Amino acid sequence: MSVRPRSILILSVIPLVAIGFGIWGWQHDWVLGVDSAVYRAGAETLLNGDPLYDANTLPVEPWWALLPFTYPPTAALFFIPLALVPTQVAWGLLTAVSLLALALCVRIAIGALPKPSTDGPRWWASPARSTIAFFLVFLGLEPVWRTTFLGQINIILMALVMLDILVIGARGSRWGGVLVGVAAAVKLTPIVFLGHLFITGRRMDAIRGLITFIVLQGLMFLIIPHDAARYWTYTLPDTGRIGPVHWAGNQSLNALMNRFTELAPWASKAAMGIGALLAIPAIWLVLRFHRKGQALAAMLVTAFWILLISPISWTHHWVWVAPLVVLLVSRLPKTTPATAWKRWLGTFAVFFVFISCVLLILPNGRNVELHWKVWQNILGSAYIFMPLVLALALAGRWWYLRRKRGTGDGAVGSDDEHAEVASGG
Repeated sequence: MSVRPRSILILSVIPLVAIGFGIWGWQHDWVLGVDSAVYRAGAETLLNGDPLYDANTLPVEPWWALLPFTYPPTAALFFIPLALVPTQVAWGLLTAVSLLALALCVRIAIGALPKPSTDGPRWWASPARSTIAFFLVFLGLEPVWRTTFLGQINIILMALVMLDILVIGARGSRWGGVLVGVAAAVKLTPIVFLGHLFITGRRMDAIRGLITFIVLQGLMFLIIPHDAARYWTYTLPDTGRIGPVHWAGNQSLNALMNRFTELAPWASKAAMGIGALLAIPAIWLVLRFHRKGQALAAMLVTAFWILLISPISWTHHWVWVAPLVVLLVSRLPKTTPATAWKRWLGTFAVFFVFISCVLLILPNGRNVELHWKVWQNILGSAYIFMPLVLALALAGRWWYLRRKRGTGDGAVGSDDEHAEVASGG
């Protein structure tokens, strides 16, 4: 994209608008970026030498963002640049970085796609134009616009992970794994990608990432020993500090089980057990995609698995749907007229789940989720069911192809199987 200045200009417009909006909001005292306000307050609290976790709110938070600081102390260190500008401007800057990170994620995903055959369609012949097209469409995805609206950092963390796994580490760089370690130090869930690196054979990258994570945590024990110790012993186990697990916005197995059982005492343990069982097919899928040279698909399996098993996976955490849609759309041309409708339908269904805002139309709040009907529980857990349905479709398609080859009922070429596998059947 560096050789296409027009593309760079187009991609810069919306982030610049976000910065301008933040400046205007600061001058007019607007409420902008609840979460980014908490990030900024955490950084300012760190600079002031005040405790981060002793109370449920921080003394420097604005009246409209009185929330607990739930991130590791390392995050407060990385948020220090936000403390140098007013709260609304901090939202504008963080939103601009998030939007540029979204474009970067799209471009990395396009670059990681399996190379097409020489005579096949190449819809990504112009990666710059494809990046712009996807970027503009993805602004309508609920996880994306909610992330930017709240001033969240999910897209930035996704960009760090994708850049590390699909670009830096894939080229054999000695810096492989470092960005994953940094992402995990800011928000713990990306640490699962160190396991992903390990099982896919990039063990030195996994070790470097783990060392990076440990060093950053050790640094915080030197700077703020009280807060660092309190986070790991008190704040981290207290999931209620983040919010009630049964809220509609929590799209994890833990939330599903707690909503369905009306907060049964065994619900969270059952969710953990289901998540552990899902690790078996998840690892199998990761290794299968990895052996086929499909690093993007393998990485997405890990991403959606951690979204499912995490105790709290708010809807804005599901930004990983963006590279997933890129992958699904890339496989649409590789099909026959007889099976094309299946791929178009499947891809549209995934996209529709995340752009329809179906979760917003259901009654929620004040524990009403505990009294949802069956159909409401299904619609209200749409994000959770999406990766499960895709995984079942993959397994079913592979089983069908293997059985068809075994019975000799028609010839199924390896290219066809590769295309069907990559598209999710």
